[in-house]
Amino acid sequence: MRPLRNPTIQSALSFILARWMRFCFATIRWTYENQSVAEDVWAKGGGVLCAFWHSRIGLSPACWPLDRAQPAKALISLSADGQFIAQAVAQVGFPAIRGSSSNKDKADRDKGGAQALRAGLRQLKEGALAITPDGPRGPARQMAEGLPMMAKISKVPTLFIGLSCSPAIRLKSWDQAVIPLPFAKGAIVWDVAHYPTGADLDQVRLDWAERLNAVEARADQITGLTS
Repeated sequence: MRPLRNPTIQSALSFILARWMRFCFATIRWTYENQSVAEDVWAKGGGVLCAFWHSRIGLSPACWPLDRAQPAKALISLSADGQFIAQAVAQVGFPAIRGSSSNKDKADRDKGGAQALRAGLRQLKEGALAITPDGPRGPARQMAEGLPMMAKISKVPTLFIGLSCSPAIRLKSWDQAVIPLPFAKGAIVWDVAHYPTGADLDQVRLDWAERLNAVEARADQITGLTS
């Protein structure tokens, strides 16, 4: 039995990770760039999609001020790793909507994805939905169709969020996930877009991937984080 499939281990690790994130976020020296676009979205209320690459999940709760932004939920996979992350993220204020692209059974995978799409669209009628458009398996920094498709259907704005922290722990995972360290230098960079009327979905996917890469690269430039 894999350790992360053990509910007791999942709960213990998620508890530790959540407390670690809270401590790090409170001590990191943050730089914010182009925050006015996010402030405008928060002030208007309503639905909003929030996109950041999978490697920055460990930093993502720092970008969403719970006191003045829309209530947010995170779309997280149905994998065992996803369950562990879902519990940790929920403890810092972001309940999860569970969807699957990692289940080995195609029928279950399709069912999980359809359920996640419906639940995500319901969430977007009232608040924010956070998505990692290259997750949960990658390839890293290559955007799947899910994010632009949800933006097209829902007609809500999409915030591209670049997150960085240095020094940080870099995991030897497919995405080289970034885990924050306390008293580090952090950066959050924003950009915003609406789905262009009549645009080709695949072209939007490619364009938006470039924009998300750009804000992440800028955040890394600010902090000095390297691969």
